[in-house]
Amino acid sequence: MRKTDEKKQQLHLNTERRNFCRNTALFTAGMMLPSLSMEAMANVFNAKKLKLAVVGCGGRGTGATNQALKADENIELVAMADAFEDRLNESLSALSQEFEGTDKINVQDKNKFVGLDAYKKAIDMADVVILATTPGFRPYHFEYAVNAGKHIFMEKPVATDVPGIRKVLEMAKVAKEKKLNVVVGLQRHYQNNYLAIADKINEGAVGKITSGQVYWNSGGVWVRPRTPDQSEMEYQMRNWYYFTWLCGDHILEQHIHNIDVANWFIGEYPESAQGMGGRQVRTGPEHGEIFDHHFVEFKYPSGAVIASQCRHQPGTWSKVGENFQGSKGTIEMNDAGAASIVDLNGQPIFEYSNMEDPNPYQVEHDRLFASIRNNEVINQAENGAKSTFTAIMGRMATYTGNMITWDEAMKSDKVLMPEQITWESTPPVVPGPDGNYPIPMPGQSQTVEA
Repeated sequence: MRKTDEKKQQLHLNTERRNFCRNTALFTAGMMLPSLSMEAMANVFNAKKLKLAVVGCGGRGTGATNQALKADENIELVAMADAFEDRLNESLSALSQEFEGTDKINVQDKNKFVGLDAYKKAIDMADVVILATTPGFRPYHFEYAVNAGKHIFMEKPVATDVPGIRKVLEMAKVAKEKKLNVVVGLQRHYQNNYLAIADKINEGAVGKITSGQVYWNSGGVWVRPRTPDQSEMEYQMRNWYYFTWLCGDHILEQHIHNIDVANWFIGEYPESAQGMGGRQVRTGPEHGEIFDHHFVEFKYPSGAVIASQCRHQPGTWSKVGENFQGSKGTIEMNDAGAASIVDLNGQPIFEYSNMEDPNPYQVEHDRLFASIRNNEVINQAENGAKSTFTAIMGRMATYTGNMITWDEAMKSDKVLMPEQITWESTPPVVPGPDGNYPIPMPGQSQTVEA
């Protein structure tokens, strides 16, 4: 009986994993990325002109807008919104140069909206919106766009705290009811080497995934120095990467990609997390309050354990990618486009390498607009929220030094990102008399630290 029960349980787990992988890849129209049919292409290019708005005009917002405008022949950018006028104008200038000689850019001065509430005016003007502000604002911008009935591309992560996650999950259901397309910027779901491995997992090539290692180890990112005329709010908004209420820490802002792949390939979300982290190299006041390294063990309902590493320390070993071990073989992923599977004796089972694959950042927009044109629905909001929440759970574990369960974390009411802020507001965190910001301390911070 025990062996029979174990077989039934394993069959259930395998079925759940296959369903999860299949569902998270549905929007790709198969595990690889085939070209659109001629009929679909005709539908794309012969329909009405779509109006596009971008909310958040930094580097990612500008890049996403560029890709959206290239994804559909019959689309124009009509509105832009950003907290800062200089950032909006720089973005518009870059896009205007890129699309010079076309009718893709149609942003009149009156439709350049600046300020912390500017997003509403831009969203109101569009059929499709790009949400690319700092992550803390995402739940509120997403809520407004869904209620306004817009198709949406939103960058990851989709929130920085648990109340924000719950809001995104709630609005994901509303978007589904309204048949709105929602694509989240987890572009590995559109990258052929990842899709090829997901296919092999579904075929059983590696058996049950029992463990894995996911990495985003690098030298770090930009710092924007404080200027004498800045208020504390403006300084934090411009140097947003280093403040948890705005960014979520780099375990969310970057490492979410690798964590999301673990969830996708295993076919589940983790039930618990424990880990450690801190600041050893990046310790100045210009680095705000976030850690420069995190290490988390995520345990999944099936028993799989994923070791998660992310580090921002110059001069150290760098890796961005994922490895997984299964009962039949092991997987090694390369962010540059390669992937391989070997059996338990080290013999090759499968290898994928095609450096001429389409850019997944572009493909996600191609698929979004094809779905809109063909009256189909892509809705990645739920998975985007749950993978963001997985990273938040990891941050809770490293900030507190405690074991954090999924159910415990999801009940957190700790708000990092205020729903209403103005330029006159006091930020949620401020520096002490020495100019340094308070840093989470394992063993002393709250048991559930969102």
